[in-house]
Amino acid sequence: MSEHSQHGSHGTMGRLMIGFALAAILTIIPFALVMGEVEMERTTLIGIIMGLGAVQIIVHLVYFLHVSGDSEEGWTLGSTLLALIILFIVLAGSLWVMHNMNENMMPKHDMEKMLNLQSQQG
Repeated sequence: MSEHSQHGSHGTMGRLMIGFALAAILTIIPFALVMGEVEMERTTLIGIIMGLGAVQIIVHLVYFLHVSGDSEEGWTLGSTLLALIILFIVLAGSLWVMHNMNENMMPKHDMEKMLNLQSQQG
């Protein structure tokens, strides 16, 4: 093995800091959108959050797991497909879980009762 392949596979401190900065930005943006109660359509907001989550997964793969396009480092069609399948499972599973939690945790008739009680108290 050459000296480059032994040390180059772990990344440099600068490259890790770039990955950290990108990961932090990709976390802060959705957090700010939700906590700032930005007025936009719910499906648009969910799409933005999921899109940024997908980009963040790619950032983690490239900057922290050191998956690259070099054939000698093992980025093959198989690993690309596996990454895409995992990405799809994580995003679709998250949407499914959030939808089911929303539907099952607070039935609509209980929510209406709570809203009526709050309006009577206020």
